[in-house]
Amino acid sequence: MSEDVTTDHGPAAGLPEYAERVLAVAELIPPGRVMTYGDVAEWLGEGGPRQVGRVMALYGGPVPWWRVVRADGALLPGHELRALDHYRDEGTPLREAGRGADGHLPRLDMRRARWDGTGADDAAPGVNPHT
Repeated sequence: MSEDVTTDHGPAAGLPEYAERVLAVAELIPPGRVMTYGDVAEWLGEGGPRQVGRVMALYGGPVPWWRVVRADGALLPGHELRALDHYRDEGTPLREAGRGADGHLPRLDMRRARWDGTGADDAAPGVNPHT
């Protein structure tokens, strides 16, 4: 995941429209809650999990990237500890890792942490949660 939004295609002002929409959804997710890549795509009515993941990898640094996650609740590879700090600060529900878990890292408790976008209808201009 990039820490800034400067890419080979120029600065943030030149973000593709789809990327702007994905990032707007990421900013709507309340602290302590998460949406999967597929949830974001479904909410937008466009793209899929891979497209959302690509946007987050290229442009997600300035937004709360740790709130857009894998459906299995596994922490983002390479960013596990930073994400875990955010989850703990925000009180995001976690499932403690079992003894056999790689690195003994917890996973997100997706049943409790997942957010469906309720209450965000007016929060982001240009993002329609009902499309």
